Amino acid sequence: MSTAVLLIAHGSRRAEANQDLVEVADRLRETGEFEFVVPSYLELAEPSIPDGARQCVELGASEVRMLPYFLSAGSHVTRDLERFRNDLAAEFPAVSFKLCPPLGLHPLMLEIVRDRLRED
Repeated sequence: MSTAVLLIAHGSRRAEANQDLVEVADRLRETGEFEFVVPSYLELAEPSIPDGARQCVELGASEVRMLPYFLSAGSHVTRDLERFRNDLAAEFPAVSFKLCPPLGLHPLMLEIVRDRLRED
């Protein structure tokens, strides 16, 4: 089974903000843990979520793990991303699309917050 990671951020008009997700994708790809890692955006930047997912399928993924690069499970995560997942599953019935939880309440998040608070 070929697993792809579709990283999903909101998207920004500022290219520098969107570049953060590209950097995360590059670093995750370098670990070699996942065959394919593709950044995508809900709005305001490219590739869109459907285009990023289609890229994963074109690369040969039989499973796509959709990871919301969001801090909380607001309406985008709970409603919009679930709709994208359902639409993609209908478009590609032979591919498994799994929507992962957002980053927010991961146990290491407190360490990240504490680290940022200590920065000068």
